[in-house]
Amino acid sequence: MKRTFLKLLGTVALINVIARLLGFAREVIIGYQYGTGYEADSIITAFTIPNFLYIVVGGAITTAFISVYSKTTESVKHTFAQTVLSGLGLLMGVLTILFVVWPGFWMNLFFGGLSPEAMKLTSKLFALMAPGAFFLALAMALSGLHNVHSNFRLTATSTLLFNAVFLVVGFGLTPFMSAYSYGLGALLGSFLMLIVLVAYIRKQAIMPFRFRLVKMPEMTRFIKMALPIVFGGATIQFYFIIQRIFAADLSEGVIAAMNYASKMTQFPQAVLMTSVTTIIYPMLAKAVGEKDERKVTNAYQKGFRMLSILLLPATVFVFSYAKEIISLIFGYGHFQADAIRDTYPLLQVFALGMFALALNTYVTRFFYAREQSYTPVVMNVMSVFGVNIAVITLLIDDLGAQAIALGTVVASIVNMVLLLVAAKRKLGLVIGDWTTIGKLAGFVAVSAPVIYSTTFIPVPSHLLSLAIGGAVTGILLLLGLALNHKQMEH
Repeated sequence: MKRTFLKLLGTVALINVIARLLGFAREVIIGYQYGTGYEADSIITAFTIPNFLYIVVGGAITTAFISVYSKTTESVKHTFAQTVLSGLGLLMGVLTILFVVWPGFWMNLFFGGLSPEAMKLTSKLFALMAPGAFFLALAMALSGLHNVHSNFRLTATSTLLFNAVFLVVGFGLTPFMSAYSYGLGALLGSFLMLIVLVAYIRKQAIMPFRFRLVKMPEMTRFIKMALPIVFGGATIQFYFIIQRIFAADLSEGVIAAMNYASKMTQFPQAVLMTSVTTIIYPMLAKAVGEKDERKVTNAYQKGFRMLSILLLPATVFVFSYAKEIISLIFGYGHFQADAIRDTYPLLQVFALGMFALALNTYVTRFFYAREQSYTPVVMNVMSVFGVNIAVITLLIDDLGAQAIALGTVVASIVNMVLLLVAAKRKLGLVIGDWTTIGKLAGFVAVSAPVIYSTTFIPVPSHLLSLAIGGAVTGILLLLGLALNHKQMEH
């Protein structure tokens, strides 16, 4: 049983990593084809709302659906699932019609600062991509149904399919359709993702498809659970939307440059975050179920130590090698020296928030586990819509695009502090004693100058420079994890 579980976990993790790499490759290719021109701005901006609905609304519905569906009796499972899908389909159908009929209104509402040329292209791309939001939201809900029935590989593969089609169609048809190929890629990818999930529900006879809207207690529980998760899980997506709203008022290419820079910090953050939660969350779930407070505290502290050891040196590496990273990954085709010059300083700023954003996500899950979801939601809203916007507004005239990135960093750090304080007062969780914190600080204090010093080694290429810096950073991470494991044994 254990071997089967680990094999399944490894397979799903591998599929998810490949899917993320395909999504990242799409951003790289857009940079290659359009650099930081208005076409890149338009592609990225047009997909902002569909992607937001996919990740935030779809993710919240999936989480709430799994929780409620798993606890319902067999006699009402089908009715509950049909009601959720019918209600979601109705809501997303209305939104899709509004998006398709009046695309210019929505783009002007959120991104009114775009140039006339960029606005025209963005509106047309949005009209083409908008139905994808309908397909993606329903696909996310069906993914929850599949996961309840242990079809984990299928749901991971469907996401991979979406990213693969989006990439292949977008890149392959560019010579014939220009930027519109990415609109078609998003539409076809989302449609095929939904079709695959529907086909396997029919094949496995999991549920008959029927339009039903039934008033039932399970729906009340579902809505009460989903709403706070939407706001709690939307933090990073809200940052992206606000970034693009303010960037639309700046010069051409800022939206694209900001997107490339932020994606470079998301990937290592997501991979390392997944690694930590894979190890910690089984421990947390068991401890909460057994009401063992000591084990919950141990899980909390262990995760904090691991995130600190992994992400703080990674932050120094990304900050120190920002120019080399952007040059090596994006510096081809239309992504010339001016695009590199505009992008790498934003990457340096975004890197400073990697640890805080990851820790915010981690700590928030402890509140969810204790069913205190509204506390982190209030703090997220204060940070994203209060601190973030205040920093941007105060500094944008002086710092330009870097003020937008700095707003994300400052807000995420403030949010982190608020969550750590709230976790201590409301949940009784502390990140560790002063000795442990001192050791972590010492590890970072030693690691940071060592990693930064490698940037002064004279080498003939960006690849070799990154290889040296990456190797040193990797050795330090392994050393930190080994010392942490040794400390835990004692």
